[in-house]
Amino acid sequence: MEVNQSHQITHKVQDQDLASRLSPDPEDEFPPVFATSRLIAFMEYCAARFMKPLLGEGELSVGVGINIKHTAPTRVGEEVTITSTFLGQEGKLYRFKVSAADKGGGVSEGEHTRAIVNTEKLVRIADARAE
Repeated sequence: MEVNQSHQITHKVQDQDLASRLSPDPEDEFPPVFATSRLIAFMEYCAARFMKPLLGEGELSVGVGINIKHTAPTRVGEEVTITSTFLGQEGKLYRFKVSAADKGGGVSEGEHTRAIVNTEKLVRIADARAE
């Protein structure tokens, strides 16, 4: 992975990706468009896939920060192309510019940071926190 190198994924927005499907409370009303939380999940996924060649045995990358603006709605059935561009490494953190676009143009942009961690250690910490 080199600075300014990019990785892309394309996702067709499904019913389960819609803001209108997120709330368990039927009194809530959200629009039937791509939910920001699902968009963020795909941005994280895109950057994680990009980092896969850097991982050693028993390691994974985890998201540690995200700062985006979601500026345009996308309807179900539309394709969204998500791009992660590597900005560089600061200590243990890997920084990415993330963006998304559909056929109408830009949908979102911002920054995302990830770190490489030991999977077993991460699960042990989560288990200890749950006790």
